[in-house]
Formats: sequence, C-alpha cells, structure tokens
Amino acid sequence: MEIILRESIDKLGQAGEVVQVKAGYARNYLLPRKLAYLATPSNRKLISQERTNILHRETQLRDEAEKLLGLIDGIEITVSRKVGEHEALYGSVTPADIAEELEKKGFTIEKRKITLDEHIKKLGEFDVPIRLFGDVVAEIKLCVEAEGEQESESALPEPEH
Repeated sequence: MEIILRESIDKLGQAGEVVQVKAGYARNYLLPRKLAYLATPSNRKLISQERTNILHRETQLRDEAEKLLGLIDGIEITVSRKVGEHEALYGSVTPADIAEELEKKGFTIEKRKITLDEHIKKLGEFDVPIRLFGDVVAEIKLCVEAEGEQESESALPEPEH
C-alpha cells in the first residue's frame, strides 16, 4: 500500500515521502495515529502544501534535540540491581530503567529513543546511545552496581586505634 508520511518515522522514511508499506501496518498503525495519508492524487497535492510546515516543524525538533544533546551528552547515571553468582544480575537493566533514572535527573526521554542492542545483564560501566532526533545521538554513561554496595561500605564500623 502506498502512503505519504506526515512525520518522519525511523527505518521507514522522512515526512512528505511516498513509501510502500504493508496494508495492515498502514490501516492499524499509521493512518489512525495520523502519521500518514493514503497516496491519492488529492493527498499528494495536500502534502505538497503542507511540506513547508513539515520542514519547519522538523527544523524546530532538530534544534530542540541539539540543545538537549548539549545538556545530556556524557551524563552519568547509576542503577543498582540484585546480583547473583559471577556478578550476573537477577533482573536486567532495560531502556525503561534508564529512562526512569534520567527522569530523576530532570530529563524526559522516551524509552524507545534509548537504543540498547540487548538488555544489560551484568555489572559494569556501559555507554548508552540515545537517539534524540534522526542523526542527533547523545551518549550517556551507565554504571550498573550491586544493590546494597553503597550501604555496606558506609555501614562498616570505624577501626579502633
């Protein structure tokens, strides 16, 4: 099915492009969310009129993403998890967990923008890319530590002299 994108969609195309998608994807996802139009002659004329508005909106979104990039790039967050043998985590660290930690620091990032190849299942430090907009990608440091590690260090009694 041929559709015209109203917004840029990762791995599909840019706003204003005519793309070919499966009918179910168009009917059940893109069209109800007003992310696309059917590629009819009248809609092709409509989208050509909207193209300047689309380009203006995309420019604003890119500018906002670049400002956010300056604030968030290189930020460091820490996540604590219960650990089993061989420093393997009982639960993994997911994009939702990372988004929650960023929220605590005052940054609202959608979890779908946090691109992990796979969930993190061990202790250590990781570089986590966040796709803010198109090719604007921030990278944050994620430190995964054992739960209770900080409390146990401060709970040790002072050595007597």
